[in-house]
Amino acid sequence: MNTPKGNQKHLTLSDRINIEKGLNNGDSFATIARVVNKDATTISKEVRKHSKVKEYKGFANTPCEANKDIHSPCGIKHVCGDIECNRTCRLCKKYRCSDVCKAYQPQQCPKLKKAPYVCNGCGKRVNCMMEKKIYSSKYAEDCYRETLSSSREGINQTPESIQKMNDILTPLIKKGQSISHIYATHAEELGCSKRTTYTYIDSGVFDVRNIDLRRKVKYKKRKKSTSTSAKSRAYRINHNYEDFQKYIEKKTDVSIVEMDCVEGNKDGHKVLLTLTFRKTNLMLIFLLENQTQEEVLKVFSWLEEKLGTDRFKSLFEVILTDGGSEFSDREGMETSQDGKKQRTIVFYCDPYSFWQKGCCEKNHEYIRYVRKKGSTFDDLDQKKMTILANHINSTKRDSLNGHSPFELSQLLLDNKLLSVMRYKLIAPDDVILTPELLK
Repeated sequence: MNTPKGNQKHLTLSDRINIEKGLNNGDSFATIARVVNKDATTISKEVRKHSKVKEYKGFANTPCEANKDIHSPCGIKHVCGDIECNRTCRLCKKYRCSDVCKAYQPQQCPKLKKAPYVCNGCGKRVNCMMEKKIYSSKYAEDCYRETLSSSREGINQTPESIQKMNDILTPLIKKGQSISHIYATHAEELGCSKRTTYTYIDSGVFDVRNIDLRRKVKYKKRKKSTSTSAKSRAYRINHNYEDFQKYIEKKTDVSIVEMDCVEGNKDGHKVLLTLTFRKTNLMLIFLLENQTQEEVLKVFSWLEEKLGTDRFKSLFEVILTDGGSEFSDREGMETSQDGKKQRTIVFYCDPYSFWQKGCCEKNHEYIRYVRKKGSTFDDLDQKKMTILANHINSTKRDSLNGHSPFELSQLLLDNKLLSVMRYKLIAPDDVILTPELLK
């Protein structure tokens, strides 16, 4: 019964040891192939590629290839025509033919021209004065490792393809776009993986550098949670994060919105209120005149008025936020304008546990691309917030399988919301996430 052939994976050191043993025993390539579970042609290629030449180290030399009529290292007549060679050919015990004769070429053993192409199993190997070809498993493995390593070094691209990639990447990265966003629409044009692109940028191949990639900036180590004084806050009773987890366990298909405020510098008054839908990562951005409960309630009332109470309740079924003072009026946020219905239910994260609403926190990173931390929001208006939200929501992301929050929202959310917010999709190459966007 024929042994099934291998799965075409590379030969291992164990395979090469078995090949060397087989050659030393005089086995055929077919026999060795059955032992290592490979094709016979694979064994043949391996032996011919990784065999090494071993010269005869005695003073006597092999017959000269240029003078095949001489059948011994020191023949009686010498016909190469070299005078110095004729003078010293009888002194072979002190000289090598290659040292005194420019025309000398060692004669090759004719057996090496056919399988097994090496001298491993030859019975005359010990006394043979010709050059030998030996297959060594250690030497073959070293050659393989060196080739494998060198093949992965350098840039496997032509100058033309590098220039093409540079023309695509550089202007888009300068706009503040991420590599993931660019690959969502230009993967075929770039012709290599994202990991390779990062490597090329790190090597200085393109006009952009690591400093142009925000994700290359290392984050500060997360600080450990600190203990806080246990203040009694009635609005959080039965609405803590533990209660939130119990609630969503009972209702699996629930619309969860994470809410937070983004502050400007200390001298400014205006802040940004963000509402992020977990299912799609769509972020609504509102500019508040002050960071107060009243300003937050104005946004809730405006959304309910534009959407209707039932649609508002469907979209904002559960809201998860932190314990900021501007969110302390839980009843006001949960109750409709007429005071007759519950329009949402609000839960609060644990203190110093911002990761509990990580989707919202991650989206804030995009805001900081356009407005650096410590800058003011006082020079902005709601129209500019719409522009900012459009560009952020049009950014394609790996976490969304190469889609943008806007694209998913068109499928999973009520499109009335997008219409009310006047949000629209920005073409992938037109997305800008730098301070230039709001100037």
